[in-house]
Amino acid sequence: MTTVAEGAVKRLLTSETTASLRTRYEGSNICTWIGFKHINYLVEEAILCHFADADLPARALYAEAGLGVDIVDLDTRILHALYMDETVQARVVPTAGDDDSFISFTVSLHADRDGADTKVVGANAKVVLRSDSYVEAAGEPPAELARFVTDRLSTPGAVAPEPPELTGADLMAVTTSLSAGRGTSGPDPVLDLLTSGKNAFGWKWRIPYPYCHFSERLQMSSYLRQMEEVVDLFLADRGISVKTLLDERRWIPACPHSRIQILDEALMEEDLYTVYTVENVFKDFTYTSRMDCYVVRDGRLVPTATGKVTHGYALIENRRDWNLINFDERVSKALRGES
Repeated sequence: MTTVAEGAVKRLLTSETTASLRTRYEGSNICTWIGFKHINYLVEEAILCHFADADLPARALYAEAGLGVDIVDLDTRILHALYMDETVQARVVPTAGDDDSFISFTVSLHADRDGADTKVVGANAKVVLRSDSYVEAAGEPPAELARFVTDRLSTPGAVAPEPPELTGADLMAVTTSLSAGRGTSGPDPVLDLLTSGKNAFGWKWRIPYPYCHFSERLQMSSYLRQMEEVVDLFLADRGISVKTLLDERRWIPACPHSRIQILDEALMEEDLYTVYTVENVFKDFTYTSRMDCYVVRDGRLVPTATGKVTHGYALIENRRDWNLINFDERVSKALRGES
């Protein structure tokens, strides 16, 4: 693909599209409510449908032009719950400026609520086209798309955390691997370095191929899975695991907002160090946390992603209804890292 269909890029950058999408059964983990990760998957799917509607489908861009469609920034607010077996209308509006090096969109998901068309999710996303260098050289991209093409993933304008310097002992621990296999949240010198002095939890994890795309790199949907799982591990580490509070109180975590920005590439079978830090607890009702991801490469820690997530707790009243509730002292102390 050295050229694209006439008008395709103009449609991609200026035309609004609407897609009818259905919630995924896999995302219904608690009663029939859909979790934040699968809500973000709907946003991703809406963007891919927009590319296809502009005659620039992701498969053709990769197979014919060596360009991978990669979401590098995804900021999503959940305004109302979504449910199993629900169909939403996903509206995608392009927002890229004339000089932007990324393709940006606002995405809104709409559903029927008591007979009214209701916006249930709002998101902003940035997309780049990653030139393939793994299977074969991609060659020159179509001129109309060239400004969006990059040879390495990153989010323009994103602020990366400043990682600490690694010592020889730290690097020895990496090479001898205290977490040979799938990973650890236990004693690890690099995790200790990253979490020292913070209200934080660290997790070391080997990146498996099912979390990657285009043959080599971790994708945005996998960082969403990483965010969900590190929260699960953090809560268990603080003695308030998801199952514990479900069994004792019928409380579930509720997530109204998340954002993830890719800063650099994380590659298949690298060890990913994920640090989850609680930053603020608001009036014992919601708390905001930061997720930072790193790999050790060439003797130093390289930030690969950063994110923010807000959580509260909801009380399950029955199989259909829930209500947000305030934290009690036990949960507040656990979140703040107090004994």
